[in-house]
Amino acid sequence: MEEVKDDKTCKGFVDRLTLGIIRVLENLPGVLDVRFVEKPPAEKRCLLSWEQKNNCTLPEDLRDFYLTTDGFMLAWNTKLENEVVPVGCMMINNVAQLRPLIQSNLYSLPNAPTLADLDFDDDLEDGPEKPHFDSRSRIFELDPCNGNGKVCLVYNNCTSGVMAQQCEVWFLDRSLFWHYLTTSFTAYYRLMITHLGLPEWQYNVTPYGPSPQAKQWAALYQPLTFHGDSHSDMAGESLLNKLDPAKAFRGKAKPPTPKKKQAAQVPASGGSTAKAQGVSGRHSVTKR
Repeated sequence: MEEVKDDKTCKGFVDRLTLGIIRVLENLPGVLDVRFVEKPPAEKRCLLSWEQKNNCTLPEDLRDFYLTTDGFMLAWNTKLENEVVPVGCMMINNVAQLRPLIQSNLYSLPNAPTLADLDFDDDLEDGPEKPHFDSRSRIFELDPCNGNGKVCLVYNNCTSGVMAQQCEVWFLDRSLFWHYLTTSFTAYYRLMITHLGLPEWQYNVTPYGPSPQAKQWAALYQPLTFHGDSHSDMAGESLLNKLDPAKAFRGKAKPPTPKKKQAAQVPASGGSTAKAQGVSGRHSVTKR
């Protein structure tokens, strides 16, 4: 009996951590192999060591997340005919992989310009101040996005030797442009769960949007929250998986039926005129 209780407790913990998304995915048509990797919580000394090493204070919600599970990994596949295709992936790096962006192997190729060399000031756009690749910002990789970009924890307006306190969540696309996501880790976590970890869902906050293939996956598995890019659609209609009965079930167009009264009132020949006079004559006899 104790083992059954432990299984129920573990299942309830996973259900709360994933906001019940595993049951939702398992009930979607065509979804296979929903895999959730359960990880032990991080130790407090690891979090303190990370803060001292990077001179940044972890936000309270992210600290609580790491004290619950050291990272997050949930993936699922679908079946197209007889082929299994990986589609969704939700991932949050653990504390050891929450590294500064400049230490990424992707941006440390030999004889290549550094990220600081590619940085520029853009004061023409409104909105939050964008991160910088130099010492003004401290940027840490939160989600690798399967190589389609990087979701980063960003501390802006940093001063050398001063502990950074406030942070935001930004998306860095493959062309090294920044796009604002949320003000907190909790808000980003809920966005990730809501979008089911679909490919390129972070590109919904960019002016150009996801790729056509990613839009097809979103229209298939996320019709309630997915909105198509009106700029790329020539007809101006969103790519929602919706049905309009007035258009889909209207059938063949029927020819309009002629009105019989109008045809009778128009005299076609003299015989019809005489018939009309005879009818009026019978009406006059009745009145007498």
